[in-house]
Amino acid sequence: MIVGIVGVPPLELMKSYIERGAVMVDLDEPVPEMPVRDVYLPNAYCSILKRVVSNIFSLREAKRLDLVLATVGKCKCDGMRNISSWLERTTDIPVMKVENDNTAPAGHPICTSGLPAAEKMELIVNSVFNPIPEGLELERTAPTCGFWGVPPYDFSILGLLPDNAHLYGWTRCMENKTPADIDLECHVDPGVPTLFFTQSFCQKSAFAFNLAKKHGGLFVEVDKKLTRSTKAKIEAFLEFNVYRK
Repeated sequence: MIVGIVGVPPLELMKSYIERGAVMVDLDEPVPEMPVRDVYLPNAYCSILKRVVSNIFSLREAKRLDLVLATVGKCKCDGMRNISSWLERTTDIPVMKVENDNTAPAGHPICTSGLPAAEKMELIVNSVFNPIPEGLELERTAPTCGFWGVPPYDFSILGLLPDNAHLYGWTRCMENKTPADIDLECHVDPGVPTLFFTQSFCQKSAFAFNLAKKHGGLFVEVDKKLTRSTKAKIEAFLEFNVYRK
């Protein structure tokens, strides 16, 4: 059985399928040899959810998907709730809508470690249903800057950040196994120059925009790939707020 997941479903539910021999596939992430097809959702829509839906249809057509565990509600987003209802009512794709209201923190040592930001993000994304590799050194460091937001569609934005950049926002909630923890999602260390990132058309833009104003950070909205102008804006922000200090 092949089970696709969206967001962070309850850990015990995922374990129950894994113990029965199921193969888990993260539908938020790229699937090799299956490019995103922008034919299922409107143009003005979150690029991550476009990838999710494209992966669902592509894997289903290839007979490589038996069930979708879709997190909805405050642990994911209204967009996924609406998509799940559409799939239930108009296709034969089995979808199980679930909510993850776990409040027991697992900790977030990856987010505050000295690893490169892109490597930290990869580890967090891969740890949704897999354990963190044994022997990984995760010494806490003082943050030089911060990245607030969800895992981006284009990870190249993370390569712009200096060493010891801390990860905040829903990414930190992912590692902590508490995706509905709004207090943790809104936490930012005072005085840390922070990039507040959101995918275009994401409802979390309201948080990112206003948290950036509150903390004197940089609000960045990206649709799919990082553009040269947005890259230049980030580089200028880091130059004046990190490297020249």
